[in-house]
Amino acid sequence: MSRQGFFSSILSVIRERYEESLLQDVKKDPLPKHIAVIMDGNRRFARELKISSDRGHFLGKEKLEEFLDWCFDVGIKIVTVYAFSTENFKRDSSEIEYLMDLYADSFKDLLNDERVTKNRIKVRLIGKTELLPEKVRDAAKKVEEFTKDFDRYLLNVAIAYGGREEIIDAIKNISIEVKEGKIEPDSINEQLIEKYLYTGDIEDPDLVIRTSGEERISNFLLWQSAYSELYFTDVYWPEITKLDLLKAVRDYQKRKRRYGK
Repeated sequence: MSRQGFFSSILSVIRERYEESLLQDVKKDPLPKHIAVIMDGNRRFARELKISSDRGHFLGKEKLEEFLDWCFDVGIKIVTVYAFSTENFKRDSSEIEYLMDLYADSFKDLLNDERVTKNRIKVRLIGKTELLPEKVRDAAKKVEEFTKDFDRYLLNVAIAYGGREEIIDAIKNISIEVKEGKIEPDSINEQLIEKYLYTGDIEDPDLVIRTSGEERISNFLLWQSAYSELYFTDVYWPEITKLDLLKAVRDYQKRKRRYGK
């Protein structure tokens, strides 16, 4: 073994031991029940490696599979991922077409993924689904139907999603029911509005993680993240590690959540 290989091996062992130690530490304290993730940096990661953007997106999709395994290992019950925003439709048509094929294939893969059944993962697509190609909607509908009764973990995939659009749609739907006499204006409160959001009655995220170094939430879960803890990391999404997740959770556990009190 070369000297470089020897030191690399030593660092790998140290990293694994630190990761296991940190995992045991975070399990001792209250965990975030719901983590939301802005998976940013696929294209910049690809540019740095001098590979195609399509390849960067594919590696990002594979990283999500790893990330979910880590979340379940830690004990996170709900994960919501920001895969494609309504603004992303402004991108080059060839990139959008590749991404839509990737999303359709990903939903199809979930139907045959034994981890979904073993872990009883309920899968939901959230966003303005009418903007998506039929192949994506159909594939998502099949996996939603297949997992509708699973109750151990929940995976929300936000595609064609925009936080402002979500709130506008909720207001429109509430307005229709007010006009029809089904809702009294004086009965409109936070709890009612939440029922009309894409996320429905799902608990708000405790922690929102964004990769790639950007420090903004980019129209993601605007209503739901009002009291969420935010965590930003410089790593690009395809290179995030389990250690990065554990650091985010540990950082969350050290914060004092007062909710204005």
